[in-house]
Amino acid sequence: MSFMQSNVFRKYFIPGIILQSVVIAGGYGTGRELVEFFLNYGTLGGLLGTVVSMLVWAAVCAATFEFARVFKVYDYRSLFQKLLGKGWILFEICYLVLMAIVLGVIAAAAGSILNEIFGLHFYFGVIGLLVGVGLLVFNGSEAIKRFLSYWSFVLYGVYVLFLIVLFTKFGSNISANLAAGEIKSGFALNGFKYAWYNLGCVPALLFSLTTLESRKESIISGIMAAVITIAPAVLLLLGLISHYPDVTTATVPTNFILTQIGSKALLMIFQITLFGTLIETGAGFINAVVGRIESVYKEKGKELPKSVNLGTTLGLLIMGVIIAQFGLVGLIAKGYGTITWGFFLFYTLPIVTIGLYKISKHAAGGKTA
Repeated sequence: MSFMQSNVFRKYFIPGIILQSVVIAGGYGTGRELVEFFLNYGTLGGLLGTVVSMLVWAAVCAATFEFARVFKVYDYRSLFQKLLGKGWILFEICYLVLMAIVLGVIAAAAGSILNEIFGLHFYFGVIGLLVGVGLLVFNGSEAIKRFLSYWSFVLYGVYVLFLIVLFTKFGSNISANLAAGEIKSGFALNGFKYAWYNLGCVPALLFSLTTLESRKESIISGIMAAVITIAPAVLLLLGLISHYPDVTTATVPTNFILTQIGSKALLMIFQITLFGTLIETGAGFINAVVGRIESVYKEKGKELPKSVNLGTTLGLLIMGVIIAQFGLVGLIAKGYGTITWGFFLFYTLPIVTIGLYKISKHAAGGKTA
C-alpha cells in the first residue's frame, strides 16, 4: 500500500489538502488576496498576519473535525443543523454568498490568466474552467479527492521552485524589505478576517472526515489542515515581498512577479498550475452544495439524480461567470470583506462555544439538541 492510500495520509493529510485546494484560488492564488489582507500592512506585518490566520484555522478546524466525528455529520447542512438548530440557514446564506463571490473570482482569474499570458480571449479561460470543474463534480467525491491530492503536490513543487528562483534573482530585495520590519496597524485584525472568510471553505472537506476515529486524530488533523493551507500562502507572500511596494498595485500580483523574473518557461508552468487550482476551488465549493442536496435525498431514502447534479453544477458555474464581470480587484476588496463577519458570527464563534459545549455534553453522556 502506498503512503497516499494509507490511513495516516487519509486522516492527517487529505482534509488539509482539500482545504488548501479550495482556499487557494479564492484565497491567494492570484496574489491579490495576499496584498489586500497582508502585504498592505507591511512586509513583517503581513507575515505576522499569516500566523494569526493559521492559529485561527487550527483551532476552528480541530473543533469542527471533532464535532463532525462525534455527531457523524459529514455535509454542511447536517453539521450546522446540529450546531445551530433552525438557525443553520444563516450559515448557508453566508456560504452561498461566499461561493458566488469565489466562483466570480476564479472565473475572472481564469479569463485573465489565459488573456494576459497567452493572448487568448477572456472567455477561452472561462470555458476551460467550466469544463474542468463540471467534469470533476460530475464524477463525484472520490475523483475530486484524487485530483486535489495529486495537484497539491504539483502546486507545492511549483511554489518551491518559484521561491528558489526569486531568492536567486531578488534575494537581496526580499532580505532588505524584511529587515525593514515594516508593520502597519491592522495586521492582526486582517489576519483574523482572512481566516474567518476562508473558513467558509471548510464545508468542502467535510466528506473527507469519515476516517477520523478519536479526539486526538481530530485535533492533529485540524492543526495539520491549518499548516498545509497556510504554507503556500507564506511562500507566495515571500515572493511578493521581493517587489514591495510596487506589487501592491498590480491586478494579478503573481503575473507581475513572474514578468519581473523574465522566465517564459516558469511563467507558463506557474500559470498552468494556477489554472488547475482554479478548477480545484470551483469543484470543492460546488461539490459541497451537491453533498448538501444529496443529504436531503438520503433522508427520503432516495439517490441524487444525475440530472440534479449536472443542473446544479452548470447553474452555479454560469452564476460565477456573470459575477466575474464585476472584476477581480473589486470582488476581492469588497466582496470578501463584507462576508467575513457572517462567518465569524455563524460559524467561528458558535463552533468554539456551542460546538465544544455539545461535544463535552456528549462525552459526559448527556443529551444535546
